[in-house]
Amino acid sequence: MTWSLSFDPLVPTVFVIVFAAIGAALVLGGLVRRVRGAVVRALAVAALAVALLNPSLREEIRTPLSSVVAVVVDESQSQTIGERAAETDQIREQVVAELGAIDGLEVRTVVVGRDGGAQADGTELFAAAYDALSDVPPDRVGGALFITDGQVHDAPGPDAEAGIAGPVHGLITGREGEIDRRIVLERVPRFGLVNSTPSIALRVEDRGGRTGATAELTVRRDGEEIETRWVPVGQTVRIPVEIAHGGNNIFEFDVEPRDDELSDVNNQAVAIVDGVRDNLRVLLVSGEPHAGERTWRNLLKSDASVDLVHFTILRPPEKQDGTPINELSLIAFPTRELFSEKIDEFDLIVFDRYHRRNVLPSLYFDNIAQYIRNGGAVLVAAGPDYANLQSIYYTPLADVLPGEPSGQVLEEPYYPEVSELGERHPVTRDLPGAAGDPPDWSRWFRLVDAMPTTGDTIMVGPEDRPLLQLARQDEGRIALMLSDHVWLWARGYEGGGPHVPLLRRLAHWLMKEPELEEEALRLSSEDGDLVVERQTLGDEVAPVTVTAPGGEEQEVVLEAAEPGLWRARVPVDEVGLYRAADGDKTAITHVGPPNPREIADLRSTTERMQPAADATGGSVRRVADAGSIDLPSVSMRDDGERMGGVGWIGLKRSSASSLEGVQQIPLFSGFLGLAVLLGAIGATWYREGR
Repeated sequence: MTWSLSFDPLVPTVFVIVFAAIGAALVLGGLVRRVRGAVVRALAVAALAVALLNPSLREEIRTPLSSVVAVVVDESQSQTIGERAAETDQIREQVVAELGAIDGLEVRTVVVGRDGGAQADGTELFAAAYDALSDVPPDRVGGALFITDGQVHDAPGPDAEAGIAGPVHGLITGREGEIDRRIVLERVPRFGLVNSTPSIALRVEDRGGRTGATAELTVRRDGEEIETRWVPVGQTVRIPVEIAHGGNNIFEFDVEPRDDELSDVNNQAVAIVDGVRDNLRVLLVSGEPHAGERTWRNLLKSDASVDLVHFTILRPPEKQDGTPINELSLIAFPTRELFSEKIDEFDLIVFDRYHRRNVLPSLYFDNIAQYIRNGGAVLVAAGPDYANLQSIYYTPLADVLPGEPSGQVLEEPYYPEVSELGERHPVTRDLPGAAGDPPDWSRWFRLVDAMPTTGDTIMVGPEDRPLLQLARQDEGRIALMLSDHVWLWARGYEGGGPHVPLLRRLAHWLMKEPELEEEALRLSSEDGDLVVERQTLGDEVAPVTVTAPGGEEQEVVLEAAEPGLWRARVPVDEVGLYRAADGDKTAITHVGPPNPREIADLRSTTERMQPAADATGGSVRRVADAGSIDLPSVSMRDDGERMGGVGWIGLKRSSASSLEGVQQIPLFSGFLGLAVLLGAIGATWYREGR
């Protein structure tokens, strides 16, 4: 209870002041003239003035408010090392029990775990403490207790404020003098040209252990081992790596573990280099001018990353029409340079309605076939030329072409359709307009009849005759389009059709872009989940085994998402490299930052939290040494007192209270006030009457 004096004037305060001033002047005059009873009159005037002020005693009934303390429990990835998880659980249980037994203390426990933490970079315990105490007035904050290994990445520095209006205490798990080996990436290029060999600078560190030794380092690209070497510990080395393909090239660096180190989880580092293709070199050879020739040229020229070399054979060698040489603006077809000396410099060769006209001898067609087998890409866009005796099929290319012409050319309207296999093939799956019956695109009017000999037929014409065939030949690929009417889609005839996505996907498949592989296993991270995808032309897929960074394995059953595409989502809570395998295919991906702070240093430490503890009067101490838990006792103390010592820690006692009620006792009202006034007047009369 709290007592106080309050006033509730019966008349405006100014009248009381005027009355008191006049009374004081009269009394002062009487004192100067030595009038009998002047002092008694002063008492009477004072009593009347106080009565007009109507004083009363005010009693406030208050209830003390409890102190609020935050207990922040670190269950991050580094806390799974050794016995730390068990130690943390034991410390938490004992701390919460002891704090719960203290009267006037409210405990708010916050667990900072790995839920959603796979996308975070580091352990942020202070942010959790701020959130837990955000609605608590500063005079009620009793402090914060952190149960952690000390690897707190948002701890305030020496010159920063702790942000908590009470003492900060750290209860540290782990042991002093721990040893940990890790890989530090010093320089990683963000981009690299495909087939180039940039260098990655790294350093192997033995923290807490001796230096000067050597360690075995294994280098992998996309899960496949490419090199093993010995590197000096503590020194920077440069590792040349080859960019094998476009998109993410994931390089893993694994160093052999030490016998006495904490964990080998950070003996691995990941560098992700985005492979960028240099300008693609495409050779387009048009056998003769036709309505669709411009379609191929426009498509290839519209891509700034394509260097196009285009030849149209307008004048075969056997044609002699008497035109003077000085009136010809054409150049001779450089067959030797293109198909003998520089053929391997092209990423893609397109034959557009080309047929034998004594321009390319058989030897050069043999070079083209060998170019395909060695990893090259060829697209044959056939017209009626493919069906006659001058067809390029009757060259050494016959061994690599996927369709043998029957000699028949169908001249009739039809809708190109995606075959049943094509619905599962990434080149034609979800092709815009393909779902309709008939498809929502224009008709074509020509088809070269051919018998499939190898590969896959992904588009068909009338009577399910092959229209678009794809085939692999050793290391290379070849595509055969058995119609020259794709230009109708480009010109918008009957509404046109999806010529751009079709031809671009076709070119990318030929150049082995990973996203267009028919059989592929892919991993990616999305919204905190691991997305597992299996692309296949088959009717079913096997379960996939997903391996977490720590080595834990999980079997995942995929579900059909689209034709030819199976998918599953797996929640993940660790940063690091994940692997997936189904027996035939493997895939890897990295979740979270490539080299997260969470596992950069696994040793327990008191240094990170010490500045915040010093700034608030708290303490940081190890409580799990010698294989047992030794917790300090907890006591409540007033603000300004010492908050920690040997074997004990202090929390701030709350100085806040809540007002439950108010009781007032008037001092000059009723008979008491009347008696005082009458007594003062009577005393004045008595004194002056003597």
